[in-house]
Parts: sequence; structure tokens; C-alpha cells
Amino acid sequence: MLAARALAGLADRVVVVERDVLPDGPAPRKGLPQARHAHMLWSGGVRAVEELLPGVTEALLAAGARRTPVTTDMVVMGARGWFRRWPESHHVILAGRDLLDATIRAQVLADDRIELLSGVEVLGLTGDAGAVTGVRVRARKALAPGASAAPDARAQGAGAGGGARSVTGSSTASDPAPDSGSATSAGPDAGAGAAPGPEAGAAPGPEAGAGAAPGPEAGAGAAPGPEAEWVVSAGLVVDATGRGSRVGRWLTELGLPEVERREVDSGLAYASRLYRAPEQARSGYPIVNVQPDPRAEGPGRAGFLLPIEDGHWIVTLNGTRGGEPSTKNDDFVRFAREELRHPVIGELIERAEPVSDVAYTRATVNRRHFYERMPAWPENLTVVGDALAAYNPLYGHGLAVAAQSAVILRDVVRRRGWGSAGLSRRVQKAVARPVSTAWDLAVGQDVFCPGATEDGPTLRDRLVAAYVGRLMLTATGNGRIARRVTDVTSLERGPEVLLAPSVLLAAAMGPWKPALTGPPLTGDELKRAGLE
Repeated sequence: MLAARALAGLADRVVVVERDVLPDGPAPRKGLPQARHAHMLWSGGVRAVEELLPGVTEALLAAGARRTPVTTDMVVMGARGWFRRWPESHHVILAGRDLLDATIRAQVLADDRIELLSGVEVLGLTGDAGAVTGVRVRARKALAPGASAAPDARAQGAGAGGGARSVTGSSTASDPAPDSGSATSAGPDAGAGAAPGPEAGAAPGPEAGAGAAPGPEAGAGAAPGPEAEWVVSAGLVVDATGRGSRVGRWLTELGLPEVERREVDSGLAYASRLYRAPEQARSGYPIVNVQPDPRAEGPGRAGFLLPIEDGHWIVTLNGTRGGEPSTKNDDFVRFAREELRHPVIGELIERAEPVSDVAYTRATVNRRHFYERMPAWPENLTVVGDALAAYNPLYGHGLAVAAQSAVILRDVVRRRGWGSAGLSRRVQKAVARPVSTAWDLAVGQDVFCPGATEDGPTLRDRLVAAYVGRLMLTATGNGRIARRVTDVTSLERGPEVLLAPSVLLAAAMGPWKPALTGPPLTGDELKRAGLE
């Protein structure tokens, strides 16, 4: 959705192709199973979303989302101990994923230059090794009466996004997070009805012109049946199909070489459950996070408690190979109390009311495709979101990177000019920058998990981890270093700030305040949660 917005001011028409039939408001959908787990949008991503959709933060807050200052309202046990709650340096937006998606989607689709084509999946690319010319799509269900339809939609940009493991395609639109489910096409020649409209599609017919669909009523109420296929021709295709992206295979079918790929699999399993917070703790409560210590023997286990809308807490527990949480409801609190390094999350949720069953996933592999390194790259194709790089969700960076990539897409197209030679390659290289930062943050820790890679951590991995460990220890008792660390984790600045001479010196000296002996919850917070 955000990439659709990014291109709306650069092309006359944008079509968002969505595999799911989208709900009217914040509600679950099949193509977004990760919505049942904890999500946060770091301030680097918030700024990017706000740049594309001014006022969206206010809309989210009005809908119930929370703005939480970092590290003021964060109770975090890191690998080296409890962090102090320093004055605000950055912030995160906390909300259920359904609310986040629905709010952004409503603002994007309010733009009449953007058209939604839902209930349609992308089957592959059209074109050749030199240039992509569009996408082949297929209707997954009968279309609603009144939907516009055309077998060959002429556009300046086209694409599709999709949910993890279930959606494939290409898209000029990226949802606010990697495994969303959208695709877009945009173009100056596409008039009303020249491309499929909301839930629209056309019966097969590659020779049909824009707006021409089989039958006299096509485009004026005729609805093609399920499995109808057609081509959306476009000048720009952006793959936003998430972890299930098949664009690498589609490129080899066009005659291009296989892309370089790296995977780092920590073996992490996620279990999440929604709770109704105790009445006095339903507003103004901090994030609570217990992290593993990678120096300890055995599997790593961690937990998050995020206060979200409607007085709810979304709680996610996780563990690496041999330390996975259970899928059973009656074991959730026990795991939080007995298996994490500190029982505080278990103690909090013991006094809260569960309002959902446990949701479970193992889709946590770090996977990156180095499309920017390919010796040849076709015109009119860009890959973003989880289709480009998927991260262990433990670190919470997928949403922010997707938003930053949408801004980069807009800026590069605006600067270089639509249709300019080499535009897609320039976009691909540019979006690799925020991807690389988030990738290094995730892989730098996960590579040490047993079995994460075939060869284990490299010497560079070990040196970087040793320095980061020292930084994190220093940050427990030095507010200035805590801010530098959150500069990077918030994706507001690059990791080079951690190599400044003043930071190096502070890391060598270590924390200047003594270690905390327990979670820095205030007396009022303990009382409101029923812990006193």
C-alpha cells in the first residue's frame, strides 16, 4: 500500500493487486497470519509512513494505537542486564497489525488515483531478460457486479504483494510490512475501467485492448468467474509478495541467472496470546521485554509484552531449537514464569484475562536475496519488503524497512525520471541500504544460534558481536550510549554512529551507573498491575 502511495504522484494511475478480499476495517485475513503476533513500528519507519501519508500517526492514535517513548516506557532485560529508563530518545507505535494495516489502507485507498484489485493473484511476469512488461494475474473468486474489468490493462506501473507462504506476484505497492498482500499498476493511459477495478477481472484474452473485455457488458457490471486470467501491462512492476515470493524463479524463466541468497535460521518458534490487561493497567503501561543471554549454554528464550489498543496486551514468547514455547493455552503462563530469565512477564499475565488462544509460528528465518548484486537486471522491476529480505520478527524491523523502502522508491523515481534507462536497477540498489542495516542487526545475533548456518559465525561476526555486547553492557548504565544504540535500532541512523570515537571510548570504559537488580517498574505500575 505504501509503495502505491509513493507512486501515485508520479503516475496517473496506480492499481493495487491484492490476493485477499480485504475487510472493511481492522479484521483478520488469511494472507496475514502474522497479524496474531506482536508488532511495533520504530520511529524511523513512523517518519517514513508520515512522509507518505501526512497525519497517519494521529489517525492511528485516534483509532487506539499507542505512541511509546524509547526508552522511557520500556522495561527491558537485555543480555547484559536491565536497562534503565532514560529520557525519550525515539519512539515506537504499538497497535495490533490488523488496526495498523486497516488505518494505512484506508488512507491510501482514499486517493482516487489508486485502485484496488482484490481477490486476484499474480501468476508471473511478462517480458524478457531486458525488460518486464507486466504481470499475469488470475481471479480467485467471482467479481462483484459493477467492478470494471479488462484483460490487458495499460499502465505505467504494475505489481503484486502477498502474505507469507501463500501469495505470489509483483507489485508497485508495498504494504506497511513485508508479508502484506498487495500489488499495483499505474499509468497515464489507463482510464476508468481500462484496468480491473476493485475485485475486478476479465476473461482470458491476451489480444484484447485496454478496457475491452469479453461480452457486451464487460467493464459495466459483467463479472468474470473464478480462475479467469489476464495480463496487466505496465511500465513498472514491484514485487511485494513477502516470504513466499517467486520472483527469483520468474527471473530465471526470463533468462536471467539465479540470484545470490543467504539464510540464517535461528530455529526460533513464536507463541502469542492476547490478554485484557487489569483495569488499572489498561492505559499508560510500559513495554516489558526479557531477552536471552547468548553467552549462556542451551537454547535462547525471550518474551515481549506490548500494550496495544482497547486495553489489551499482546504477549509473544519465543525460543530457539530445544527451547520452543508450547502451543497449549495452559502452558503459556508457565513458560513465561519459569523458562525466561526473569518471571516478570508471567507474573503480569497471571493477573490479566486471556482473550485469545495461543497463535504459533516458525516462520522466523532471516532470508535475503541480493538482487542488487545481479550482473544484469531487467528494466521495470523492483523487489521490496520480505520478498527482498525477511528478518527474524524478534527485532521488529520489517515494518520500518518496508516504509523506508517506499520513500526511497518515490525519491529515486522522482529524481531520475519515470522510464529513464536503468531506473529499476538504481531503485534496487537504493532500497538495499535500509535492508542492510536491519539485516546486520538481526543476523549479527542469530548467526550464533546452533544450526543457524552451515559454517557458523565468521571471525567478523565474532568481532562485531563482542563489540556490540560491550556497547549493550555500557548502555545499561550510560544514557548517552543507550541513545546511540537506539539511534540504530530505531532505524533513524546508520550503524556508523556506533563507531564514533566518543562511543568507542565510552564502550571501553563501561557503564557509569551500577547494574539494576530487578525490572525498573515504578511502584505505581506494580500496583496497577496487581503486583503489589
